[in-house]
Amino acid sequence: MEEVKRVIVLKKKEQMSLLKESQIMKIHYLTGIGALFTVAVHIMFRVIVPFEQSLSFHNIIMNYHNIPYVIILESILVLVSIHGFNGLRVILLELRQNTKWENAVTVFTIIAMVSIVAFGTRTIIIANGFALR
Repeated sequence: MEEVKRVIVLKKKEQMSLLKESQIMKIHYLTGIGALFTVAVHIMFRVIVPFEQSLSFHNIIMNYHNIPYVIILESILVLVSIHGFNGLRVILLELRQNTKWENAVTVFTIIAMVSIVAFGTRTIIIANGFALR
């Protein structure tokens, strides 16, 4: 009887999760492919400008006023953050196998990912001349 109750509780916990691990890994693979593509486009943007000129303050600020380039930068930020923190999550889940640990690792990685994306987006907004007040 005790074993039956335990199986029922485990099945209910599985149903409570938003995404299955296989779906999370599909997102991981797609963000990896997307990051490769957007980083390649970013490098192509950088190759067309001479190296010393690309490091000048004026040129960097002008990049943030170029909307297509800002979209590429934001895409890189989001894709690499999701891909990287999910990879870290998978590595940390390999260390231990219990529900409390899995939930803590998942919450930690989501909070860290959202924080990195928010800070990076804030930088892009400030570089465009908008104030956050």
